[in-house]
Amino acid sequence: MTVRSCLTVVLAAGEGTRMRSLRAKVLHAVAGRPLVAHVLAAVQATGGRVAVVVGPGADAVTAAVKAVAPDADVFVQAERRGTAHAVLAARAALEQGADDILVVFADTPLIRPETLAALRAPLAAGAAVSVLGFRPADPTGYGRLVTDGDDLFAIREEKDASAEERAIRLCNAGLMGLSGAHALALLDRIGDANAKREFYLTDAVALARESGFRAAVTEAIDDSEVLGVNTQAQLAEVGAVLQQRLRGALLDAGVTMAAPETVHLCFDTTIAHDVTIEPYVVFGPGVSVEEGAVIKAFSHLEGARVGRGALVGPYARLRPGAVLEADVHIGNFVEIKAATVETGAKANHLSYIGDARIGAKANVGAGTITCNYDGVLKHKTDIGAGAFIGSNSSLVAPVKIGDGAYVGSGSVITTDVPADGLAVARGRQTVKQGWAARWRAIASVKKKS
Repeated sequence: MTVRSCLTVVLAAGEGTRMRSLRAKVLHAVAGRPLVAHVLAAVQATGGRVAVVVGPGADAVTAAVKAVAPDADVFVQAERRGTAHAVLAARAALEQGADDILVVFADTPLIRPETLAALRAPLAAGAAVSVLGFRPADPTGYGRLVTDGDDLFAIREEKDASAEERAIRLCNAGLMGLSGAHALALLDRIGDANAKREFYLTDAVALARESGFRAAVTEAIDDSEVLGVNTQAQLAEVGAVLQQRLRGALLDAGVTMAAPETVHLCFDTTIAHDVTIEPYVVFGPGVSVEEGAVIKAFSHLEGARVGRGALVGPYARLRPGAVLEADVHIGNFVEIKAATVETGAKANHLSYIGDARIGAKANVGAGTITCNYDGVLKHKTDIGAGAFIGSNSSLVAPVKIGDGAYVGSGSVITTDVPADGLAVARGRQTVKQGWAARWRAIASVKKKS
C-alpha cells in the first residue's frame, strides 16, 4: 500500500488578547508544556512535514516550536486577515506538494493523533475537503455542518442558519483536511466579501462543491478534543481534561491513587505499576517513579527519578537532579536537589540535601543541611555508605564523610571525616548549678519595680 505524504499547517498567530497576558496565548502551559507543544506532539505522531504560522515578532513562539519540532518550517503572517489568509502564509510549504494537507490550531491541545489520521482518511478516498465535526452539549455559537451521511454540503454560521439548520447538533470544530491536488487552487479562490473583510477557511467547502468535488465530515472522538483556549478559564478547563486523561492512563497501568482527582501530573510523568500515590501530590516535568515506590501526601517532585520501593514524603520536595535509588526513605519536609541517594539510605526529617551523594544505607538525621553554595559557586558533599549524620548538623561543602563515619549532633563539619571516624564540631557544654533559679528571682524583683 502506498503511503500518502502529508503537510500539517499549524496556525499559531493568534494574539490571545482575552488571556489578559503579555505571553503569547499558545505559550501558556497545561500539564507542563505549552499549548503549541501539545499540538505539535499530536501532529508529529501522524507523520509528515510540519509548517507553523506565527505572528509578527513571535520569537518566543518560534523558539517553543523549534524545541519540540526542530525540522518544522516557520512562517510569519504579517497581517491577521483570517484563517485562509493564515494558511496561505505558508504558501512556500504548500507549493512543495503533499497528498494531504491538514490545518490545525495551536490552541487546541487535546487533539489526538488518531483523530488527525481519521481526518485524512476521506482525502485518501477522493474527497477534496475533510472537515472535523463534533457534537457539543450546547451548539450555540458554532457553525453547523449540513450533511447527507458523511458528505458535507455546507458550513452554516449560526447567524446565517435557518431554524431547521440551527437544530443540527453536528458542529464545525475548525480543523480541516485538504487534498494536496486542489488545496492551493481552493485557497486562492477564497475571497473577503464579508463584514470583517477576512479570508475564511470554511469557504473552501462551498468552493469545492461548486467545482464538483466531494467534501466530507469526520467526527472527533469526543468533544474535549476540540476545546480551544481563548481565556484563562478555558485554559483551566483544558488542563482539567488533560489531567483526567493522564490519571486514567496511570490507573489503567496499575498505579494506585486513592484520590486521583487531587494528583497533578505532567505530560511526561512516567510511573510504573504497583506505585502508590497518596492525595495532593504534584509532579512537575521530568519525573519517573519505579515499581513499588510510595509517594506520600503533599509531596512535590520535579526532574527527579525515584527508585524501586522508595518511600517519599509526606511533604517532601524533590528538585531537578534528585535521584533516589531502591528502598530509599525521604521523609517529611526533606528537600533533595541535584543529589543521588543510594540504595537503602534515609533522610527522614527536616533536611536539605543539595549537590551531594548519600551512600548506601547512610542515615541523615533531622535538621541536617548540606551547605553547598558559597555565594558564587556550588560545591559537593559526599557521604559514604553506612555513615551516620547526627541531627542538626551542617556539612560545609566541599566535604567528604567516609564510609561508616559518625558525625555528632549539632556539628558544623568543614573538613573531611575519615571512614569509621567520629567528628564532633560544637562548643563544649558548660553547666552552672542553680543559675536558673537565681535568674528567676532577679527577674521577679525587676518586674515588681
